[in-house]
Amino acid sequence: MSRGRRTSRLTTERGRAATARPASAVGAAFLFATCQVGAEPALKSEMARDWPEFHFAYSRPGFVTFKLPPAGELPEDFDPHAVFARAHGFSLGKVQAASAQQLAHAAWQLAGDRAYDRLHVWQRDTAAPGYRGFHPGPTELAAAAEQTLGQNAQAAGRGLASGQAQIGELVLDCVIVEPGEWWIGLHRAASPADCWPGGIPPITLPADAVSRAYLKMEEAILWSGLPLSPGDRCVEIGCAPGGASQALLARRLSVMGIDPADVDPRVTANRRFTHVKKRGADLRRREFRGVRWLAADMNVAPAYTLDTVEAIVTHPTVNVRGLLLTLKLADWKLAEEIPGYLERIASWGYGNVRARQLAHNRREICVAALKQPRTKATRRRQRQSVTVPPRTIRPATDAQAREEKVPARRNKTAGGRRGSR
Repeated sequence: MSRGRRTSRLTTERGRAATARPASAVGAAFLFATCQVGAEPALKSEMARDWPEFHFAYSRPGFVTFKLPPAGELPEDFDPHAVFARAHGFSLGKVQAASAQQLAHAAWQLAGDRAYDRLHVWQRDTAAPGYRGFHPGPTELAAAAEQTLGQNAQAAGRGLASGQAQIGELVLDCVIVEPGEWWIGLHRAASPADCWPGGIPPITLPADAVSRAYLKMEEAILWSGLPLSPGDRCVEIGCAPGGASQALLARRLSVMGIDPADVDPRVTANRRFTHVKKRGADLRRREFRGVRWLAADMNVAPAYTLDTVEAIVTHPTVNVRGLLLTLKLADWKLAEEIPGYLERIASWGYGNVRARQLAHNRREICVAALKQPRTKATRRRQRQSVTVPPRTIRPATDAQAREEKVPARRNKTAGGRRGSR
């Protein structure tokens, strides 16, 4: 995206604030964001590229702030659309004290007299996902802080609910950066992720789940809002051992899992599941007729995953409406390629393409893509079309594309290696 387009985005956001009701504009000087530990450089780079007027200010593992431009105000529901920002909001400042009661009292002073609808309290991640068993989610420290803040609110005659917000609600944020250091902020919930404390959905891993990929798929569905319906046909490429397919089956979809590796018997026993022990690239395109949704989670470079999926969804006999793709970032430098990945997916005919590093992702991102239903007029124009644009051959690897600057032969080995589940 060019600098001119980025600047126009900021101008548009300020314009929205200027025309909205007074309570919908924030004069805060800083924006905060929480993210996965290790993703801070990727988040800073992303913000510098898309919002050059915002300047990096402060960082701790899993927590970053940016100084906003001095002129103009932004709306409470401002969204930087940052892939690596799990949660974000306007910073009202930080409080430091020796006791929770002192912290809570100071926090309410910073909060001011706004009419908040909801309270979100969460602790920044203390480690990267999977490190010594760590997984993002509620903590005892955050629960205790939430209770103390709630008690202070009641004592001051300010009833305030906690937990999942509703779209449109004004949320008071409390991020526990250290046990004696809380950062206070606010945001207006405008998307599903904005409604979850810390951007982490309240999902419980079932006792019979075969892997934590169940959580990853469930979060992807909730975040993306893809209109999955019982009975829809779905393909998952790289399905072993079956945790993500299990989540799809729980929503009563018909699932074809593609992977040369074995799938857990608890999944294969489901009559709505079919296991194809092949690589995705080896299946004939007719196997995908009638498939409405496609998910892919393969332990390969992003270019390989996109090569495999593109060959399927662009075939004239295939009409996949929506995608949920996991793109692995073996090197954080691959984060710089994400805009190109999204543009490539959009070129396949998907008008709504978004990316997010989910709370249950590791060093990877989830991409959701959705086609609008084809109208009779659209189908008529497609039948009347007599020209087909030449197909672009994508490079075999991201590094080769950058270094050689020439197209490379499509890699034929990608498509079904067992993913890191």
